[in-house]
Amino acid sequence: MSNDPRQIINDRPMSILQIIAVALTIGLNALDGFDVLSISFASGLISKDWEIEKAALGIVLSMELLGMAFGSIFLGGVADKIGRRKTILGCLTMMAIGMFMAARANGIYDLSAWRVLTGLGIGGMLASINAVAAEFSNLKWRSVSMALMVIGYPVGAVIGGIVVGPYLGAGDWRSVFELGGFVALAYIPLVWLFIPESIDFLAQNRPAGALSLINKTLGRFGHGQIEALPALALDAPKSSVTDVFKPGLARITTLVTMAYSFHVVTFYFILKWVPKIVTEMGFTDREAGAVLVQANIGGAIGGAVFGLFVKKFGLKGPTLVVLVLASLSVMWFGRGQTDLDSVKRIVLVTGLFTNSAIVGLYSIFALVFPTHVRATGTGFAIGAGRGFSWLAPILAGFLFEYGFGLQGVAIFMAMGSMLAAFTVWQLTIEEGRTAPLPAA
Repeated sequence: MSNDPRQIINDRPMSILQIIAVALTIGLNALDGFDVLSISFASGLISKDWEIEKAALGIVLSMELLGMAFGSIFLGGVADKIGRRKTILGCLTMMAIGMFMAARANGIYDLSAWRVLTGLGIGGMLASINAVAAEFSNLKWRSVSMALMVIGYPVGAVIGGIVVGPYLGAGDWRSVFELGGFVALAYIPLVWLFIPESIDFLAQNRPAGALSLINKTLGRFGHGQIEALPALALDAPKSSVTDVFKPGLARITTLVTMAYSFHVVTFYFILKWVPKIVTEMGFTDREAGAVLVQANIGGAIGGAVFGLFVKKFGLKGPTLVVLVLASLSVMWFGRGQTDLDSVKRIVLVTGLFTNSAIVGLYSIFALVFPTHVRATGTGFAIGAGRGFSWLAPILAGFLFEYGFGLQGVAIFMAMGSMLAAFTVWQLTIEEGRTAPLPAA
């Protein structure tokens, strides 16, 4: 048997505890999906209760996206220093506090502050569970585990949207945030019990008692013990964020960051503004929440089906196609619809294409960066993109405020995906390699 515990995890069949740990990452990503969109579900009622203008509402809708950007970049690094388990527990605590306090907010300033805190927790969580899903899976099932975790994001938004329907129908937006807070609290004991510290982290960082902790975890997994820690590769390249801007990588980093940033402007316009737009079409807040659920059903379907197309047609071509179709579908949404079923159909199609494009871009990240800077490059592109995405709801809010109609705003916001397609078209992508998908 190998004395490297990472090789044992790679080669041996997955135990029940490993499967539970991966399942929990799917659930945690689902919680992230709900927490991000909780403000969207509640936006129409908040706007009515506080009588705030669209420009101000757009700022509130953007706050957790800003927090996610900082959380993804900085707390992802914390997970590499103190461990995945501790970081997940800390992020869950931040998310629970942010959601409970948002339910008690009395104005846009304190609501915005608590949404930033929630976003910090979400950003750190996404970076951590991405590592856990990969490091707790064997080689045979690693790609499947990562793909399932990615799909957890829209699934969480779907389930959450269905559950909060009665609250929205009763005009109770505060209970939407309270629900997210209670679920975050419920996950803390589950993570404590079923997600031990990652063996990869322990083998690489060597905290006190690392050998004992590794053997304890291997025993819980039903695997054999090791007698000593494996030797560290002293000559392994040390990655830093500046590496991805060195000659040979600077162009790739710039293009993929631009592509992701452009597309998420379109992506978050739909996810953040749909409920408010639908209520202004004359439908109820509960019906608007149901429409947003359709966007995430489409997103889950799109993420799953996209993989089948990539297998047959490669990565770059399908990604370009769904980016263009995402842009066109958002323009189509901007035409407005006369009945609720029509609204649901176009929003489902829009969610399908916009989320398929997200999965395509994540896959491109995994292919264009070399191994020693893959995590750094991916983290930078996603973190920078999330930082840029916080402008999407604000920009749409100001366009509405200055008198642009839905069609004009939709065409303008849809240009993000079209610009992303143009940027991806300029990339040279080495097809045929596979790598795990990072979290959404």
